[in-house]
Amino acid sequence: MKKMDGAGLAKMQTLEKAQLQLQRVHGLVEQMALAIRSQQETAPFRQSITRTATPLAGTLKAQFGMIADQVTSLILVMSRGGGDQARLRALRELVAQTRTALDIAVTKTEQLHTSDSTSPTD
Repeated sequence: MKKMDGAGLAKMQTLEKAQLQLQRVHGLVEQMALAIRSQQETAPFRQSITRTATPLAGTLKAQFGMIADQVTSLILVMSRGGGDQARLRALRELVAQTRTALDIAVTKTEQLHTSDSTSPTD
C-alpha cells in the first residue's frame, strides 16, 4: 500500500486548489474569446481574469514559485496593450502551460512523497 507523507499531502492540497482556480481562469478566457468573436467589450473579462488569477499566484508562491511566475506573467499579459486577438492567443498559451506545469507538479509530488508501507501479516 502506498502512503504519502505530510508534506506531500500539503502540496497535493495546494495543487488541487490551484487546478480549480486555473479552471476558473480558463473559463473566463474562453468567455472572453466568445466576446471577441461577437465583437463585444472585453474589459469586464480582463478585470475578472486579473482578479481570479491573482489569488492563484498567491496560492502557488510558497511551494511552487516557478508556476506562480507563469501565473504572474498571465496577469501581466492582461495589463499590456495590443489587440484582443493577440492577448487571447497569449492567454490561451499561458493557461495551457500552467495546466501542464501543474500536472507535472502533481506527478513529481506523488513520486517524491509516496512511500511503500508494507505491513507484516504475521
